[in-house]
Amino acid sequence: MKVKVVVSFFLFSFYFSIAFSQDTLKISADSTKVLKDSLSTRTRANRAALFSAILPGAGQFYNKKYWKIPILYAGIIVLGYSIEYNNSYYKTYRTAYLYRTDEDSTTIDEFENIYPDADNLKVRKDYYRRTRDLLWIITSGVYVLNIIDAYVDGHLSDFDISDDLSLRAQPGMQFAGYQPIPSLSLTFSLK
Repeated sequence: MKVKVVVSFFLFSFYFSIAFSQDTLKISADSTKVLKDSLSTRTRANRAALFSAILPGAGQFYNKKYWKIPILYAGIIVLGYSIEYNNSYYKTYRTAYLYRTDEDSTTIDEFENIYPDADNLKVRKDYYRRTRDLLWIITSGVYVLNIIDAYVDGHLSDFDISDDLSLRAQPGMQFAGYQPIPSLSLTFSLK
């Protein structure tokens, strides 16, 4: 049974490649134009990624996707504000925890009446540190996604989205020895 499945898959793949070979021959007659377009698209995508790596949003500007830039910078500003907010509370609770645990009776922290136990200060200090560090990781992810978005958008800038694309499926029959194997032919065409 496994041999029949493998053979039928092989024959289906072979038939599928034959169905596409006709379109490939048409394209190969003008292969220099296709190669040039491919290289220019790749160069455009690489430039967009490089620009976004140097200055976030520059790749989107290069790709003429201006509407993405305010969204990107709004996210960066919100993340920056959140990092600063958590960092300031982390420093406040860290200082209070150090004052509480230094065994010096002259140093009094501002949370002595609110949190009489030093462990409560440590929990809050650790919470704000973890949140700040997580926000740095998220900011790094936004930076990387900015570069990926510019790169992918650079590749898709010349993508044909017209309504002239069509797909035609046609059933067929292949023979392996004397056994018939059903097959399916898929043909993409531009009208």
